[in-house]
Amino acid sequence: MEKQILPVIAGPTASGKTACAVALCRLITGEVVSADSMQIYAGMEILSAAPTADEMAGVPHHMIGFVDPSRGYSADAYRTDARACIADIAARGRVPVLCGGTGLYIDAVTRPMRFSSQRSDEAMHRQLMAMGQTPEGRRQLHGMLRQVDPESADRLHENDVRRVSRAILVYRLTGMTLTEHTRLDRQRQGDFREIIFAPDWPRELLYRRIDARVDEMLKNGLVDEVQRLMADAQRHPTAMQAIGYKEIAAALRGEITLEHAVYLTKKASRNLAKRQLTWFRRDPRVIWLAAEGETAQSLAEQMKRAIIERFGEKTISQEM
Repeated sequence: MEKQILPVIAGPTASGKTACAVALCRLITGEVVSADSMQIYAGMEILSAAPTADEMAGVPHHMIGFVDPSRGYSADAYRTDARACIADIAARGRVPVLCGGTGLYIDAVTRPMRFSSQRSDEAMHRQLMAMGQTPEGRRQLHGMLRQVDPESADRLHENDVRRVSRAILVYRLTGMTLTEHTRLDRQRQGDFREIIFAPDWPRELLYRRIDARVDEMLKNGLVDEVQRLMADAQRHPTAMQAIGYKEIAAALRGEITLEHAVYLTKKASRNLAKRQLTWFRRDPRVIWLAAEGETAQSLAEQMKRAIIERFGEKTISQEM
C-alpha cells in the first residue's frame, strides 16, 4: 500500500504557519494537525498562541487543547495520538496537514525516532525535574547536559527543564546522546510521503512579527490568563515552561514592572525562534519559501504546486 502524502508546514514562531496551513487546506480539502508542544494543553490558549476561531476560518484543527495541563506528555505519546488523527482524516477522504514549530513533534510523526520509545525511569525523571525548579538548579541541570551532549545543550534553553531533563535521561538510559539518536533516526525512512515547507522571513522582519504577536497576546488577555494559572499553579506545572508565564507572573508578584515583563517575553520569544530556525535549517527536507511580500494564499499556492511536482498531478488530484 502506498504511503500517505503528508504536507507539513514548519518554521519559527510568528512566521505565519497557521495562515499558510489554512490556505493550503482550502486548496486541497485538508484539515490541520497541530505540531506544537504547548498548544496541546487546555487552558493555555493565549500563552501558546493557539489559533482562534477566526484564524481557523472554518478549517478543522486537531491536537489543540486536548491534554490536561497536570499531565505529562511525551513525543512518543504525541506520535501515537497524531498518527491516529492523521489516519482518521485520511479515512474521511481529506488531507492531513501537519503544522507547527515543535521540530521534535514533526520528527516524531515523520521519522521512526527510536529514542522516544526507550524505557523510561520515572523516579530519575522526577529527580531531574525537581532540580530544575530553581534558577541555580536549572543552570546545574543544563551544565550536566552540556557535559554529555553539548549539541543538545546548545539547542535547548536552560529554562526548558522538561526537555533538558529528557535529554539527560535518554543518555543515562541508553548510553547514547539525544543528538546521536536523532542523527540515526534521520537516516531511517518514515511511514509517510512527507513534504515539508517553512515560511522564510528576513530576521529583523521575523522579530517585528514576534513583537507584534506578544502585543496582540496582551490585548487578548495574557495577563488574566497567567493570573488564573498562577492561582492553581500545582495543577498547571506545564504552564511554567511556556514563554510569557514566568515573566508575567513576576510582574503580578510585583518583582518587576509589566513593561519589563513584556520586554523579557519578546526577548525569550526571539530566542525560541533562533532555536527553531537552527533545528529546521539542519533538516534537508525543508523547502524554504520566501515570505516577505507574499500572502498566505500565494505561499499556499506555491506549496500546492510543489506537492504536485513531487508526487504527480494525477496522484494529487485523486487524493486531494
